[in-house]
Amino acid sequence: MRHLLSISELERADIERIVEQAARFAEVSDREIKKVPALRGRMVLNLFYEASTRTRSSFELAAKRLSADVVNFASGGSSVEKGESLKDTVLTLGAHKPDAIVIRTPWVGAAALVAGWTGAAIVNAGDGKHEHPTQALLDVYTLRQKLGALDGASIWIVGDVAHSRVARSNILAFSRMGANVTVAGPPTLIPREIGALGCEVRFSLDEIAQADVVYALRMQHERMSEAWVPSLREYAAAFQINRRRVSARQLVMHPGPVNRGVELSGEVVDSPRTLITAQVQAGVVVRMAVLYELLSGARTFSPVPEPQLA
Repeated sequence: MRHLLSISELERADIERIVEQAARFAEVSDREIKKVPALRGRMVLNLFYEASTRTRSSFELAAKRLSADVVNFASGGSSVEKGESLKDTVLTLGAHKPDAIVIRTPWVGAAALVAGWTGAAIVNAGDGKHEHPTQALLDVYTLRQKLGALDGASIWIVGDVAHSRVARSNILAFSRMGANVTVAGPPTLIPREIGALGCEVRFSLDEIAQADVVYALRMQHERMSEAWVPSLREYAAAFQINRRRVSARQLVMHPGPVNRGVELSGEVVDSPRTLITAQVQAGVVVRMAVLYELLSGARTFSPVPEPQLA
């Protein structure tokens, strides 16, 4: 694997290999000393043109736990504010010879463009409303830890599908792993072509009781240029995931950040059935596995046993 730009480029065997590698790195994360020398001497550049808490911090932590050098770049306070283009920024930073560039931008297809401008391995950490492949991989990892194989599982993705890069990547990843995926939301927030990715479409939550997993999406206000729903109150009345709509047997997921009281009720956010914290924890080990896959080939990492104290 040269780059990670889209889930569509991965076969089921690729996803399983990354997830299994992440499980091995999870053993390291449970140790007192959490570093391994797997990428010592390598440089990872985090190039973020959009705000991020979970993705950026987990990529930084993942690279450092693999003993790589990390350079963090944010567009704010840089030459981008003086009008420097994405290409010129990449060429400038590329002069430092990074081995991998993790990039998040508001522009669809930007990660693929960057892959043509540098010899570094490119990880798409979100390109506009197109894709977010590492989020999908960590979600697969999280569910496999809870359910085992995803074959035959019913997963409902609910909310603002139209503006969600997470939705697109997850539909592809969950389907590739054998799950049955349904997207649900108001018609204005469900793209007409979304069914072509391999999912069913619903415009209500009437049948959500059949789901094994309910994946709620945030309203992407920053990508909206007009009113897509009459009001947040009306949206919540019809599509909020709350105690009345989910049962104790169903798992609830969310990519974060959560708008409490909109897509999820506060009581569901804080419920033991909700896997938000587990998703955040999975982010580090899955991104470790992705960086290792890209920079060390497909070799299997086997952690050395910790020395036993006498």
